[in-house]
Amino acid sequence: MIGVTKLLLLIAALCGCSLRADARHPGLLVDPFVGTLGDYGQLSPSAVAPYGMVQLGPDTTPANHAGYDYAATHLTGFSHTRGVGVGCGGAGGDVKVTLAYGDGTAPEPIDKRRERANAGTYSVRYGPGIVADMTATRGAGDLHFTLPKKGQISVIVAFDRGYSKRLTARWQAQADGDLRASFSAGTVCDAGAYHLHSATRLTHNGKSVTGVWQGDPTKAAHLTLHVASGDVVELRTGLSSVDPAAAAAVRDSELGGRPFKAIAAQTLADWNRELSRISIRAPKDQQALFYTSLFRVMQSPVAIADPDGRFRGSDGVIARLMPGDQHYTSWALWDNYRTQMPLLALIDPQRAGQIARSIVRLYQSGKTRWATQTEPFLTVRTEHAGIALLDFRRKGIVDFDAKAALRAMMAESATLARATPDEQIEAAYDDWAVAELAFDLGETAIAQQYRAKALAYRPMWLATFRDLGADADVVKARGLYQGTLAQYRWAPVFDMPWLALTLGLRFRPELDRFFADNLFNMTNQPDIHVPYLFAWAGDRAATDRIVRRYINDAVPHRYVNSGVRPQPWIGRSFALAPQGFADGMDDDAGTMSAWYIWATLGLYPITLGEPRYVKTTPLARGLTINGKALGDMPIHAAQQETAR
Repeated sequence: MIGVTKLLLLIAALCGCSLRADARHPGLLVDPFVGTLGDYGQLSPSAVAPYGMVQLGPDTTPANHAGYDYAATHLTGFSHTRGVGVGCGGAGGDVKVTLAYGDGTAPEPIDKRRERANAGTYSVRYGPGIVADMTATRGAGDLHFTLPKKGQISVIVAFDRGYSKRLTARWQAQADGDLRASFSAGTVCDAGAYHLHSATRLTHNGKSVTGVWQGDPTKAAHLTLHVASGDVVELRTGLSSVDPAAAAAVRDSELGGRPFKAIAAQTLADWNRELSRISIRAPKDQQALFYTSLFRVMQSPVAIADPDGRFRGSDGVIARLMPGDQHYTSWALWDNYRTQMPLLALIDPQRAGQIARSIVRLYQSGKTRWATQTEPFLTVRTEHAGIALLDFRRKGIVDFDAKAALRAMMAESATLARATPDEQIEAAYDDWAVAELAFDLGETAIAQQYRAKALAYRPMWLATFRDLGADADVVKARGLYQGTLAQYRWAPVFDMPWLALTLGLRFRPELDRFFADNLFNMTNQPDIHVPYLFAWAGDRAATDRIVRRYINDAVPHRYVNSGVRPQPWIGRSFALAPQGFADGMDDDAGTMSAWYIWATLGLYPITLGEPRYVKTTPLARGLTINGKALGDMPIHAAQQETAR
């Protein structure tokens, strides 16, 4: 049995590092159980590498959108993929492994006293004392079982189960026992379909098990083994968007012949390297919540190019990258273009460049609003990709084809929905991004055309939002997708000087009333920028008070996506606990975790596409980004200016 304490000691020995959890080793501060209870984040404690395809972790009954609920008492198996705090019913749950004495079909009780997780590892004891330890690389997972007693066990690897609609599955055992499969399933909300391939090799006490997989080739493979007390059964699985042989190559390349503890040590070292991009001085609990939040930020989007550079695009076509590049997918841009994408631009511009090139390729491979029927991995939605590209470019990330991006953004503009108030504002923001990128590229006529198109939303705003009516606090009023009119009133961040000028002397009193009447919704994205409008307008102290309240205090949360609660839910918006977010607050692919990071830094990207930040008072000391003191970085302040 490995066990987490022993595993961490082994990891420390291998990497030559101290076990002390501090800012030099932030991976040891991460608590993957944060946000895994019920609907308080929709997260999982799965083993995952930075931006990894594989999220190898437990499936429980009952479960949340990521297959796991911290309150659950029974385990149904371990699967290799899941979304990161996304809505609907989630997606993933692929390549589900069940190991148990007997036939392996009944849920097994979890020993919560022996359940542990760190950045890159998860461990649990279940059933009669079986210990499951797991770790992951970008595209492969290692699932290591230690058996407590003599007997016969069943191992089941299912390809027809998961969190979204299952479409197809087919597996085949190779002569050497390698279990290879291809399968497809619905993307998040079943808006499209993704197609994935896997290769799994099983060993018993280090020796490959060959030629014994049985079962329906369109569902699950199973085998039985006779084991003794202390025996080890290990399943190593690779994933690829290309084909099953490529998945086997991924597994062999990324895991190789290394023992479990060496793989876990390297993944922890990878997390320490990535998380150390930001350093803070704060009490240990605050550091733990900060680095746990950054841990979630760094799980999206997902790097899917195999070590040989091959991947499939959203059109299902295989492509190959130049050496050193990477392709990303698993988009949730409607959510995280607001906070998570600009955070990556600030702290990891090289990766942001890879993401920018991936977005351009996304446009070129048939980008849709949500997902195609030929996605290479589970994904959510892609709106506002052009705004993210403009924001990257204006923050110095220029190593992508901006002219190709401009052409694609112009073509997309003609397809944007513009029927409801929120659709008009969001489409206007996209058109503004076209205009601004065109201006930067010297395309003056295009810039003028799309600036006029962007500002065409203003008559609607005047009629709908200048003077709010009786339906101001009705969720989904007048066809809104989510949120209320009172919340969407502040959505035109690209045109905020005009909005402030239009409200005139009412601007500040209306902002004050928005918070005094508890119309702000911290649990969803449409208005999460609004606390920063005070600082944008010159009152940093007011923003500080509101941000600190939502960071530190139990506050009444009035909203769910479908309406206003009969009674507010009162609690913390962010907490170092399984109940890690407010009730009903999805992390949405790192969006809300990134909001917490920005609050700690004392910055906020109020208008994506402008290279400026609202500055507030940081919530921690000693802040550095990539070794440079935050105060020494060339960060420009966003503040109220004259309307154009």
